[in-house]
Amino acid sequence: MQTKIVAFIERLQQVTTFDGIQRLIEQLRDLYQVEHLIYHSVNSAGEPYAALTYSLDWVDHYLEQDYGRIDPVVLGCYQRFHPVDWKRLDWSSKRVRNFLLEASDAGIGNQGFSIPIRGPNGQFALFTVNHRCSDEEWLRFTDAHVRDLLLIAHYVNQKALEVERGTDRLPDQSLSPRELDALTMLGMGKSRGHAAEILSISEHTLRVYIESARFKLGAANTTHAVALAMARGKIIV
Repeated sequence: MQTKIVAFIERLQQVTTFDGIQRLIEQLRDLYQVEHLIYHSVNSAGEPYAALTYSLDWVDHYLEQDYGRIDPVVLGCYQRFHPVDWKRLDWSSKRVRNFLLEASDAGIGNQGFSIPIRGPNGQFALFTVNHRCSDEEWLRFTDAHVRDLLLIAHYVNQKALEVERGTDRLPDQSLSPRELDALTMLGMGKSRGHAAEILSISEHTLRVYIESARFKLGAANTTHAVALAMARGKIIV
């Protein structure tokens, strides 16, 4: 992991308030040199929390218009477990296109990459990076940083849950069926390419599941994650 990401995570671990998370989100935006970075969570009681760099005017307008009901990012990510590039979402309806024009006028970039997160007790969160650039530039950016962004997303979500609960102790996070499948394949000695083929997913998606499982287990690497999953009875190979 890059030294700058390690330093960010160390600073995040010292945070004890939501204001502290907000300041670190702003620092993370500057670290990656993107226009916006957003963390948004809804806990099991339906209570929202957000740390973001969008303008407050846009946030207020978004809430007043109840755009969450039509926002392709929210709707698309709620149905997925892996990161989503905004270009792959459905922006075709007239109302959504108008929403997109309003967002652009408010300074929202044309490129976005969102990571859905599912925490304990029904908690759902989104971690999003937003920028204005060409498709080619954005592809290079996401390819270069997807692993770090995935890890940071989960660390930020964990910290937000800790601040909400007023404790640094969180219950073990359960692994999703796909995360269990990925670890099982690796535990059986399958290569990543073969495992992805068996599960009918891309190697990129497989990597996302593995990294997510590794984070939840607190593993140092993939081999450690498989060993922990076996030791805790989560997978049998």
